[in-house]
Formats: sequence, structure tokens, C-alpha cells
Amino acid sequence: MASGFFAILDDIAALMDDVAVTAKVAAKKTAGILGDDLAVNAEKSTGFVSSRELPVLWAITKGSFINKLIIVPVALLLNVFFPVAIKVILVLGGVYLAYEGVEKIVEYFFHPKHAPVPTNAQPLEDNEAERTKVKSAITTDFILSIEIVIIALGSVLDENRTIQIVTVSIIALLATIGVYGIVAVIVRMDDVGHSLIRRSADKGFLSKLGKLLVKSLPIIIKVLSIVGTIALILVSGGIFVHNIPAFHHLLPTWPSIIKELIFGFLAGLLAVGLFKVVQMVISKIKGKK
Repeated sequence: MASGFFAILDDIAALMDDVAVTAKVAAKKTAGILGDDLAVNAEKSTGFVSSRELPVLWAITKGSFINKLIIVPVALLLNVFFPVAIKVILVLGGVYLAYEGVEKIVEYFFHPKHAPVPTNAQPLEDNEAERTKVKSAITTDFILSIEIVIIALGSVLDENRTIQIVTVSIIALLATIGVYGIVAVIVRMDDVGHSLIRRSADKGFLSKLGKLLVKSLPIIIKVLSIVGTIALILVSGGIFVHNIPAFHHLLPTWPSIIKELIFGFLAGLLAVGLFKVVQMVISKIKGKK
């Protein structure tokens, strides 16, 4: 009995060693998309009144966990029974990301005036604009999560099924905790700054640090908004380049980042244009009725 128990412990230890190695490899391969995920979700988690920032972020984080709970088992099953579907899903997700990125650019240049953020804190269920932004953030997280899970799975295809499941699950969990943990720190920078100013009685090093944090937050949010938009286009372009052979072989001498930016932007333009046409057609049909 004792020897059997210790044999099980040895097997578990060996499995953990293998998972540690594969998880490290998968983390390196997903590092780029995790950076994009951070930029995109930080931009989508800001712009709310201070009292709503953490509730909104928590709502998005819960949505992200649910996304992972759906995506991980589905990706593992598709990899076994219908692997071609993974590429189709990735490309469709890439179109959505390209649309989101280019739509932001079109909105900025052609519709620059936006409604002001409400100054009174409203519950999540009573604020339509807030609900819409949370839903958009969770949808974008879903697409980015597919990319993260597929890349992680691709790094362990030669391993046995147990290691695949554990490795992909670890990466999915770390992606959500890591990304939204950092986002939480970013969106609460101004509160930390104000707290430091109060505690130091507006004097000394802590006061200066607090003022720096308060002044830095709007700049960081602005930068993240720009970086997040570019990241959406780059991620979508990367999906097209790596999963559509015709795109992969185009412009072979060009740097990959330029190719991905071009393909993502063009796909986004087409998606935005098609969406506008569909809207016009639907509007005309409704007008005739």
C-alpha cells in the first residue's frame, strides 16, 4: 500500500514538472497577445465615474472567467474531433477585432463629439451606456481569449492529453488574473494618489508621488486607448496572416508587424463598410413598412 501511495506521488510530481515546463513555454508564446489583451481591456475598463470603476471591472472579470470556462473545454474538444473549426473561429474573431479597431478610428475622425460621462454614479443595471461597454469588453475578451487558448494549446500539441488540459487551463487562469489585476491597479491610480496626498498633509515626497499618480492617470488612459486600438488591428492582422495561406505569402519581404497592421486595417474597413451598408438596407426596409 505504502509503495503504491508513493508511486502515485511520484507520478504527480513528474506531471507537475512537465506542466511547469510546458506552461513556461506556453506563457512565452502567449506573452505578445497578453500584452495586447492588457492594452485593449485597460482601455475598455476606463471612462467610468470613479465609484463605478471597480464594479464595472469586476463585472468584466467575471465575464472573462466565464469566457475561459467555455473556451478551454470547447477548444480541447475541437482539437480532438474537428481541428479545422479552430481556424474558422479564429478568422471570424479576427474580423470582429478588426471591425472594433477601425470603427474606433472612424468614430474619432468622423464623429468626434461624444456624450459626457455621467457625473452621478448609477447602478450597473440602470445605466444602458455602462452595460453596453461592459458587454463590448466581455465580447472582445472572448475573442482575445480564443487566441490565447489556441496559442497555448498549439504549444503543447505533442504532449499527452492530461498535460494539454492542465497547461491550457493554467494559462487561461493566469491570463484573466494577471490582465485584470494590472487593469485594476491602473484604474485606481488616482485614488491611491489622493490617499497619499491626504496622509502626507500635502507635504513631502509622498505628496509629490500622489500628485504624480493623479496627473499620470489621464495620460496613461489616453495612451492605452491609442495602444488598445492599434492592438485590436494588429491582433486581427496576425490572425489573418497566420491562418490564411493567401495572406501569409503576400508581401514576403515586408516586416510582419507592417503586414499585420495593413491586413487588419483593410479587413476592418471592409467590415465597417459592410456593417454600414447592412444598416442602411435595414433602415430602408423599415422605412417602407
